[in-house]
Amino acid sequence: LSKQARPPHYSWRPDVMWVGEAREIISTLPDEAWVRCSAGHGTKGERWYDWLYCPMADLHASEYADTLTGTWTRGLLVRRNPADGDLRYFITWCPQGTPLETLARVEGARWRIEEGFETAKNEFGLDHNETRSWHGWHRHVSLVMLAHAMMAAVRSQANVLALKKRPLPTRKSLSSGQFRKSVASS
Repeated sequence: LSKQARPPHYSWRPDVMWVGEAREIISTLPDEAWVRCSAGHGTKGERWYDWLYCPMADLHASEYADTLTGTWTRGLLVRRNPADGDLRYFITWCPQGTPLETLARVEGARWRIEEGFETAKNEFGLDHNETRSWHGWHRHVSLVMLAHAMMAAVRSQANVLALKKRPLPTRKSLSSGQFRKSVASS
């Protein structure tokens, strides 16, 4: 969903029905509907946001039936930044009854994926292709992602080996007599 609803989306549960743009739908809900939970760990600690979830359906209200939707449901997930009130909208497809905390954590995983793509662009040239066919594009992207995955594995192993080789810091305690001898000899 965006600021321009093309076409309007219909959303309902047996007790509530929403029709319109996402911004209009969430403006009608009370502040108590928002839940604060973490989207995961970031570079500066936990990434806390306010979240809101509205179950939705692609069917017109006259066509809605529980037998058509099954055990999976489509929904509108909204993230609000507590610092500036910035809103982000996400469409979900998940099993009915999925906890909001799980939806927030899954959406937060997108941050790591975007970080990986940014690294692949900057370090391996993911966005430096001038292919003229799908096959050329597929080869380029496959090789770049393979190189990125290989370097991530090498980096991970190097970090583990560096930790194993580094001696643990020890603190030698000197008695006052040993301290005087070492000071006198210097």
